[in-house]
Amino acid sequence: MSNQKDQSSKVIVPTLEYLRAIEREQGGSFYLLDTRQFTDNFNELLTTFRQYYPDTYIAYSYKTNYTPRLCQIVDQLGGYAEVVSGMEYEITKRLGIATHKVHFNGPYKDMNAVREIILGGGIVNIDDYSEAPAIIALAEANPDKTIQIGLRCNFPINDGITSRFGLDVTKPDFQQLIHRFEEKGNIRISGIQCHFATRALGTWKPRAEGICYIVDQMDTMPEHIDLGGGLFGKMKDELKAQFSTTIPTYEDYAREAATFVANHFRNSEKRPALFIEPGSALVGDVMKFVAPVMSIKDIRGKAIATLLGSVYNINPTLNGKNPPITVFNDQPQQQKEYQHLDFGGYTCIEGDYLYRDYSGPLAVGDLVVFDNVGSYSVVLKPPFILPNFPIIEWDGETTRVVKRKETFDDLFKTYVF
Repeated sequence: MSNQKDQSSKVIVPTLEYLRAIEREQGGSFYLLDTRQFTDNFNELLTTFRQYYPDTYIAYSYKTNYTPRLCQIVDQLGGYAEVVSGMEYEITKRLGIATHKVHFNGPYKDMNAVREIILGGGIVNIDDYSEAPAIIALAEANPDKTIQIGLRCNFPINDGITSRFGLDVTKPDFQQLIHRFEEKGNIRISGIQCHFATRALGTWKPRAEGICYIVDQMDTMPEHIDLGGGLFGKMKDELKAQFSTTIPTYEDYAREAATFVANHFRNSEKRPALFIEPGSALVGDVMKFVAPVMSIKDIRGKAIATLLGSVYNINPTLNGKNPPITVFNDQPQQQKEYQHLDFGGYTCIEGDYLYRDYSGPLAVGDLVVFDNVGSYSVVLKPPFILPNFPIIEWDGETTRVVKRKETFDDLFKTYVF
């Protein structure tokens, strides 16, 4: 099997021979995970932010794609784990990731995980006032232990949305909570964090402003501030064209946010570390989905091809965008030219379309490769109608299975028959 490099970029382009060999070995569709590109993305994003604020760190958003191999690479590169569940925390334990490198967010937190993370030196970001009694009780039960926590803060960033996450910093309760924690001699507010569900560049400076304002009201400088996630990643021009806004670069985000933070703390004796929590920005473009064409039909003049795949394999958030595709064919004599063909999925859901309005040659048996499917695809896809497909790691030189194809036994073992 071989690959070829696109000379205009760093992207490694798979050959048809390579794809066919994996298809035969796996017995159908599969994901390709480009770990070399993931590593490059991580290093590029971190280096870009550090140009403006040297003490910057990445806490990778596990929920975006928690394939253990990716989480392992983040740890090897010096990154942290941003988790939002006990399940994701379990991944860090199975990988042997040090607990002090775990940041726990989210509106619901498993208290066993909270206890382990805090006592292990990790950070739990308080999302609601109701979480405070458990933290205070943990501190009282461990008087000789310093309990490090973070505060997830909610404030306006001029995006027209009222986020449901974090503590409303405009209420008197917020300052009262800080004082409650500070009164306990062994509770330290180590971090001030926020997260907003927008990737708009114009919201990143308001994030930094809001966080820095909160820090200014505190008696003690926190060890770190965290601007959360919500960054666009790299994508091909044909995907960028489907957005109503210009897609920011890593440089754009860093200039917008890290510059403000650097200027704000320029004259401070102590400067907090800066964390960001990227997910899609790192993993979006590092995964492909490869699916064979199973059939092609004509319904009242409309051409529809059925693939061994579903929109839920590539776009479970159903954002309506066409991902970049490449059609691979080794039987040109069988191909026909089509106009405005739709690629449908294997499910019995009427709206299950992976791609709309394809024009070009196509035949049954061709392989369709979907790019930019790394975000939320494998973590949100339920085993609906068929077991989930395998994930194959590749870096242009080596290939290995990092998630095997699911079986019926995998699906049914939790049911009682």
